[in-house]
Amino acid sequence: MPGRIKNALIWVFGALGGILWGYDTGVISGAMLFIKNDIALTPLLEGLVVSGLLVGAMLGAGLSGRLCDSWGRRRLILAASGVFILGTLGASFAFGPASLIAFRFVIGVGVGIASVVVPLYLTELAPKHLRGGLTSLMQLLVTVGIFVAYGTDYLLAGAEAWRWMIGLGVVPAAILALGIITQPESPRWLVGKGRNDEARAVLTRLRGGAGPAGEELAEIERAERVEREQTEPLTMRRLLSPRLRPVLAVGMLLVLFQNFVGINTIIYYAPTLLTDIGFGSDGAILANVGIGLLNMLMTLPAMRLIDRKGRKPLLLAGALGMCVAMVVLAVTHLSGLGYGALLSALTLLGIALYIASFAISWGPVQWVMLPELFPMRVRASAVSLCVLFNWLFNMIVALVFPSLLHAWGAGVNFLFFAATTLLAFLFVHKLLPETKGRSLEEIEQELLRGRSGPAAPPEADGSVPVSSGAARP
Repeated sequence: MPGRIKNALIWVFGALGGILWGYDTGVISGAMLFIKNDIALTPLLEGLVVSGLLVGAMLGAGLSGRLCDSWGRRRLILAASGVFILGTLGASFAFGPASLIAFRFVIGVGVGIASVVVPLYLTELAPKHLRGGLTSLMQLLVTVGIFVAYGTDYLLAGAEAWRWMIGLGVVPAAILALGIITQPESPRWLVGKGRNDEARAVLTRLRGGAGPAGEELAEIERAERVEREQTEPLTMRRLLSPRLRPVLAVGMLLVLFQNFVGINTIIYYAPTLLTDIGFGSDGAILANVGIGLLNMLMTLPAMRLIDRKGRKPLLLAGALGMCVAMVVLAVTHLSGLGYGALLSALTLLGIALYIASFAISWGPVQWVMLPELFPMRVRASAVSLCVLFNWLFNMIVALVFPSLLHAWGAGVNFLFFAATTLLAFLFVHKLLPETKGRSLEEIEQELLRGRSGPAAPPEADGSVPVSSGAARP
């Protein structure tokens, strides 16, 4: 039992960066209603306050690839928690647009680092048959962070205490800093650094015995030798070669669609949308708490289904659900219903369907699949590059949505996102490979041979053979 508790703490502390990420991205939606009472903000400055975090996240994600390889996964998570503390304290004491935007940028650096290193860390520690569910733990904690942020906004709304709303983010950052110190390093990173004995000790602790640990260590060492024996070093330049370029393209399209299906408009601006159709500030924030709760609860079945049904079925179903929800929202807002109970009910129904569809699919699956797609030697750099663009796309949506909402109204914007969710469905159906049930080394062997198709069916013992004829994405 003590061993199980220790292993559970690895996943909890490893994924705790998700709470920070969720809290700091979610808290601004309610705080923004009251920040404007103390700090004069134009629609452009409002977009910059939100997107300042996202610009910082781009920088943090861009730096993370090299830092992951040189510092290690665990040490970088510790550094991210320090950045969170600095940025959160600074933003909570800001007295003007410039300082608020600047410290939101610092928080964003921490978010960007966490968004690369946490899924990477969890992916490399998890056993292959549970990898999807355990890596999804980070996304669950992201939704927990968002829910806690929305609840904090609601509890402090009466006092309009936006500084406390932001400042309380220091608490999970401090817990993460203290907890991650006690956790092990990634065994795959240790093997890459020639520290095989340490990797064996970590795997023995994680897998509960020397036998399973030795088998997995041997597989990791074989993959490491294969990569070292490549006549051409496996670098980012090679990732752009004709053989691996399709894999990078799939990763880039995955992060593009996850952002341009419209999730950021709901997470960042739901209270603004609701006040625009007649909700009071307290009512809009309370509804936002319900959105956060639904987002969190619908992530739980995703953690169970991702290793049972696979990545692609969840993404396909989620894209269809989001498309229907955006059509409902678009038709509702373009129909000229005016303020009233019907408009409010249909808007909440559309948002609820959208959040449920996203939370059970695109929310967790992207963060599971990105580290799975790339070979070990470029995994950190490739995931870092994809996540950098993830935050770029996130920033574009967050920055321009207030202006587009003011210029075109909500209906036209929802119609645009309905179209992008349909394109996302077609992308998953035609191009995205299935990675369920294969070890990282098995996936890597196929990638190095220029193949990344569907997983072969499992053998009777539960193992999954490497397919010999998978199609390229």
